[in-house]
Amino acid sequence: MNIVVIGAGYAGTVAANRLKRKAPDTRITVVNPREVFVERVRLHEQLAGSGTAARPLTEMLRDGIAVETASVDKIGDGVVTLDDGRNLDFEHAILAAGSIANPLPGAIPVGTWEGAEQARIALEALPAGGIVTVIGGGLTGIETAAEVAEARPDLRVRLVSDTVGAALSPGAQRHIRTTLARLNVEIVAGQIAEIDGTTLRLGSGAELDSGLTLWAIISAVPALAARSGLAVDVDGRALVDASLRSVTDPRVFVVGDCAAVPGMRMACATAAPQGAHAADTLARMIEGGDPRPFSMGYGGQGLSLGRRDGVLQTTDRADTAQRLYVSGPVAAFTKERITRYAAYASRTGNSVWISGPKQ
Repeated sequence: MNIVVIGAGYAGTVAANRLKRKAPDTRITVVNPREVFVERVRLHEQLAGSGTAARPLTEMLRDGIAVETASVDKIGDGVVTLDDGRNLDFEHAILAAGSIANPLPGAIPVGTWEGAEQARIALEALPAGGIVTVIGGGLTGIETAAEVAEARPDLRVRLVSDTVGAALSPGAQRHIRTTLARLNVEIVAGQIAEIDGTTLRLGSGAELDSGLTLWAIISAVPALAARSGLAVDVDGRALVDASLRSVTDPRVFVVGDCAAVPGMRMACATAAPQGAHAADTLARMIEGGDPRPFSMGYGGQGLSLGRRDGVLQTTDRADTAQRLYVSGPVAAFTKERITRYAAYASRTGNSVWISGPKQ
């Protein structure tokens, strides 16, 4: 049986490795636009020069899994068409294409490998006293601002957003603001409406100077699913059934950021269990079994604030922040271990998760 996995992020690598272990006779081909596995949750380290976020893909996949370094143009009727015109036949496919950023012209997206590398080079060239502006007050923006400020204390770093850590508890938000202040990160309330060279114009009409502008908002997905004729929601995410199969073509599983699964947020904590479920379901179907519904609950969120501080926020299974959180060096240490586990799960396929909230 031919299985094609599109995308080698957390969801795709977990799916490929887990399926190869459970159904070793399957022919699995992973298609990815680059030859490395990107630890997306380390991209802020990559751009700040405090860590690395890439590993050779050959070190992340089990023996016997083929790799095609290419982009996918279209998923057709049992055929994946690559950008160079070649076709890969499949009995089943796993779409794990992840998400993308749509920055304003003049800003560098930090949530992609290419963007993080571009930002790293630009940051290295920025002289002392230069201004770095991070747009976006979610976890990506907070981690990026803190990492840059700690790695380059000779620069002025600011974070522009109406909110900072809005998904976290009030106590966690206070800790984040206190830590950013300690790192001399200026927080500017507002939204950037236009970027004109080194001038940022806010919606209020105010203007800011910026030597390097980083876009830390991830909110879009590749157009592959829609371009392939799969049913998608208003955000372009593929609509799936309870087992994570496309409602248009049940031969295609969709996992990770590009899957429209109610209640799920974009995160490796979501992607890995979904990739594992797709692999388990396919292995069961190969043996003649029936697919089972996917169920997953959350337990918390974590973020780093430089290398020596962080926040671990407890949540209920529906991902609603609870009052309890942990901060400081203990949180930084634990966040690092969680990040290492995410890479371990991808390499081995050994992902575990809790069931979702009761309906």
